[in-house]
Amino acid sequence: MCSVGIKAGFFMDIKMDLFDNLNVQICNNIKQMPLASRMRPESLEEFIGQQHILCEGKLLTRLIKSDRIGSIILFGPPGTGKTTLAHIISKSTKSFFQKVNAVTSNVSELRQIVDLAKKKYKFNNQRTILFVDEIHRFNKSQQDILLPEIEDNNIGFIGATTLNPCFALTSPLISRSNVFQLEPLSDNEIVLILKNALKNEIKGLGSEKVIVDDKDLLNFAVICDGDVRKALNSLEIAVNTALTNKNGYKVLLFDNLQESVQKKFINYDRDGDAHYDTISAFIKSMRGSDPDAAVYWLAKMLEAGEDPRFIARRIIICASEDVGNADPHAINVAVSALQALEFVGMPEARIPLAQAAIYIATAPKSNAVITAIDKAISVVRNERTEEIPLHLRDSHYSGAQKLSAGKGYLYPHDFPGHYVKQEYRPGKEIFYNPSDQGYEEIIQKRLEVWKQSIEKN
Repeated sequence: MCSVGIKAGFFMDIKMDLFDNLNVQICNNIKQMPLASRMRPESLEEFIGQQHILCEGKLLTRLIKSDRIGSIILFGPPGTGKTTLAHIISKSTKSFFQKVNAVTSNVSELRQIVDLAKKKYKFNNQRTILFVDEIHRFNKSQQDILLPEIEDNNIGFIGATTLNPCFALTSPLISRSNVFQLEPLSDNEIVLILKNALKNEIKGLGSEKVIVDDKDLLNFAVICDGDVRKALNSLEIAVNTALTNKNGYKVLLFDNLQESVQKKFINYDRDGDAHYDTISAFIKSMRGSDPDAAVYWLAKMLEAGEDPRFIARRIIICASEDVGNADPHAINVAVSALQALEFVGMPEARIPLAQAAIYIATAPKSNAVITAIDKAISVVRNERTEEIPLHLRDSHYSGAQKLSAGKGYLYPHDFPGHYVKQEYRPGKEIFYNPSDQGYEEIIQKRLEVWKQSIEKN
């Protein structure tokens, strides 16, 4: 009896040791993962942020909770929770969840997934949800493979992309999907996530005994630009490299946190949303007479590596389109900024570029010039082309007099005020209507004087 008891106890001890070792191994494996992966929420209740699409009653929340994912596209900047939402769906759905990355996937793999999905549904009555990360990397033919399967509801589909689907994905795929846009998280939301990571002893950094000031944590969140992944992984670097004081605590200062992020990388793509949205904000800020906003968007583009020549060209266009003759010097300042850029180069050319942007933002505004030329172009395109009056035609070639070219032309400088009434075109449409802003007020008065002189005659 005694020997049996010893054997039972012996084997029990071995069994307990095996489980303890397994738990330690699992824990160590978790710790080897990046902090952002370890702290990934397992449910919607744990998810922080994106309340505009995830608060109670919203469509995406209803789709996830009812396990009715049809075809959805999640798009937004890096680190906003696209992959995390897919992970939450994979944990909550009864469907078979299949994940692929568009960078490494191909047509053959997609066909295999679709075939397997049909078999699972046929034999097991289990639906498949396919999650394609970086879906914008798929070409048109790869996207088209998914269309009939989505249409026939053979698979559920989740696509994640950092690019605007309107530009990056095919129209048929978009039309078959619900599109949800994720926004960068607020600074306070990031702080909350960081604090959770610092408290969590199993998946987070709770066992590290970290001391950090709330203000430093908030300033750290600011420079992370709404990117949770960057914030968590940078925090982990800061904690792992921090020195332990005599009391066994790791004290993190803002300098330690900032250094772990290193250079702030701005979310900006030279041919995507960030490019077009930022230049749009820049132009509209100059047009709207806000020099501070104009300089801010200029600084963002320069720091993000935008081509300064592109910026200079847009400043020149704005000088004519939105200032025009209200301040004729604006175009000169804008062109000079481009010339200075070519002459001195960057980074010094940031100064004349800023000078031009500020000048245009603070100049009187008028769109009379662009309105005039666009209206005239419309008339030329859509109406009968007007004949050039004989007296305006070129008379400097042999035989011009026989054709009456130039006959009857009145030379304005021969008349008082260097102005004389004569027909310059048959049409009567008025294209240029100067505003009452800046120098155009003077132009307006001058045109009125000429008009009155015509009426008197």
